[in-house]
Amino acid sequence: MEKSNSDLEAIAQRIRASFAARDTAREKALGRCREAIRHSANAIRAVHRGEFDRTRSFLDKARQVLQEAAESLAEHPEMRHGGFVHDAQKEYAEGCITLALVLEEDLPEPEALEVGYPAYLHGMAEAVGEMRRYILDTIRKGELSRCEALLSRMDDIYSVLVTMDFPDALTFGLRRATDVVRGVLEKTRGDLTLTIRQRDLERRLDRLV
Repeated sequence: MEKSNSDLEAIAQRIRASFAARDTAREKALGRCREAIRHSANAIRAVHRGEFDRTRSFLDKARQVLQEAAESLAEHPEMRHGGFVHDAQKEYAEGCITLALVLEEDLPEPEALEVGYPAYLHGMAEAVGEMRRYILDTIRKGELSRCEALLSRMDDIYSVLVTMDFPDALTFGLRRATDVVRGVLEKTRGDLTLTIRQRDLERRLDRLV
């Protein structure tokens, strides 16, 4: 009986040690992921202000802390696909994709960003929302031709997202995000179309004066 109790305690000690190590790694990774989200949000705000050097600086910081989070989970691979890691990677991808769209550059690939495919796709979806905001600002500046080019790239993203027809367990609920993108596109296209019609009307009226 004593041997049985001793064996049970040894098992319990191994389990407690395992949980303690996983908890420590999780807390460290969670902190780094929160930092990454904060840096990514700052990067997106900098994009809208046209502060592209600051944008890149914030994105570099986000990438660094994401790498630190990955290192802290190196011995616990089962947690690398946790929700908090996905969310941080998604925000980082969103910042990188938004910057590329605004600067009319090729989109960075998920492997280059070192983010998971679901996080990358969700980052693309949320970048469309940021581009709506950017287009509305650009409309106010009167740069309508640029707005049409940006809207075309948003359409390209939607065309990709709508093909990702896989279970939510694989895509982290991408279907809902894709539906939101469709709504954003429709609203943005409507706003741009109305503005272009108003401009054309004003030009015709000017010619009549």
